[in-house]
Amino acid sequence: MRESVQAEVMMSFLVSEELSFRIPVELRYETRDPFAVRLTFHLPGDAPVTWAFSRELLVDGVGGPCGDGDVHIAPEGPEPLTDALIRLQVGGDQALFRAGIAPLLAFLDRTDKLVPLGQERTLADFEANLDEALGRILAEEPSTG
Repeated sequence: MRESVQAEVMMSFLVSEELSFRIPVELRYETRDPFAVRLTFHLPGDAPVTWAFSRELLVDGVGGPCGDGDVHIAPEGPEPLTDALIRLQVGGDQALFRAGIAPLLAFLDRTDKLVPLGQERTLADFEANLDEALGRILAEEPSTG
């Protein structure tokens, strides 16, 4: 069985109303973390930055505004919907990206063929993989105090 789905899409990094530039973004979905999608942004002059968030959030965001916390996704413009805005926020800093909905839907369709939405828990060793992923996340958190 294939264990991942990957795609590269071009997105516009919206720096301000007057300034934007297109960057390649790698989309990745892996069966070892079946609830998440990963977007790796390749910004000029910087190391790639990867964000992981719920696949369901991306599915919902191409159809209507959604998101709480650090990730918000919403379709942009009047019907027919052609673009989506993805806002990523860390503290007071945020980055805004515009992506075509068609390539996002094509990627999501491929993830659904690998693991149908709602069937993520049926994967073998899901609990072990979840424990491993949570362990990595907790190990990466900065210590407080």
